[in-house]
Amino acid sequence: MHADPAAIRPPFYQPVADECAVFELAFRQQLPLLIKGPTGCGKTRFVAHMAARLGVPLITVACQDDLSAADLVGRHLLGDGETRWQDGPLTRAVRQGAICYLDELVEARKDTTVVLHPLTDDRRILPVERTGEELEAPPSFMLVASYNPGYQHALKTLKPSTRQRFVALTFDYPAAAIETGIVATEAGVSHDQAAALVALATDLRRLAAHDLDEAVSTRLLIHAARLMQAGLPAGSACRVAVIEPLSDEPATRMALAEIIRAHFAD
Repeated sequence: MHADPAAIRPPFYQPVADECAVFELAFRQQLPLLIKGPTGCGKTRFVAHMAARLGVPLITVACQDDLSAADLVGRHLLGDGETRWQDGPLTRAVRQGAICYLDELVEARKDTTVVLHPLTDDRRILPVERTGEELEAPPSFMLVASYNPGYQHALKTLKPSTRQRFVALTFDYPAAAIETGIVATEAGVSHDQAAALVALATDLRRLAAHDLDEAVSTRLLIHAARLMQAGLPAGSACRVAVIEPLSDEPATRMALAEIIRAHFAD
């Protein structure tokens, strides 16, 4: 039994600009939305917040290299001596009038994104070739996709013919004052503890373009803060929640540890 989406309290999300208004207007106007931004900056939380706020079911798909069109649309399965059709997540979202969130869309196979095209123009239909159906999306259906532009390279980009079907928002890590409030609220730590973690992140993010593949995310700060709230010393919390997830290189981890020691002395 599923809870009524309209009765679900929206998960905490701190707006940074007009992204909530843009999402709601795109939903009302039946426009697909593309969200661009680094890992851990709040894209997924934002979509969950807006789905609950609008009272619409949310179906999330974590895209990866071998995601096929059949994985999205559905396939025939053999069981108990008979063949039956099973809807994929995209088809379920269209039938239910849900928000379908494709997380890291660029990771999906390029031929997979073609099935999205009829849903992202004024037709708003999903042809299901294997069943002969042509599903018309109800007004509450919305397609939302996200990706991290920092991971883009020649083989991991969205075709212009796909990208230009969406309206788009660009996310980044919040300003220090906003990020401090997010960390404090999510982890239940004091404002001063949250501010110290954000100050650490500011220093570490300066290294991202040189020594790190990816910057420290707000998500990692919240993980560290929760461990601190549970009683782990700040330096140890930052080691296991920040240093280890960011790098496997011993020299890089040592450099990060020095920065952490400058901020937190256990």
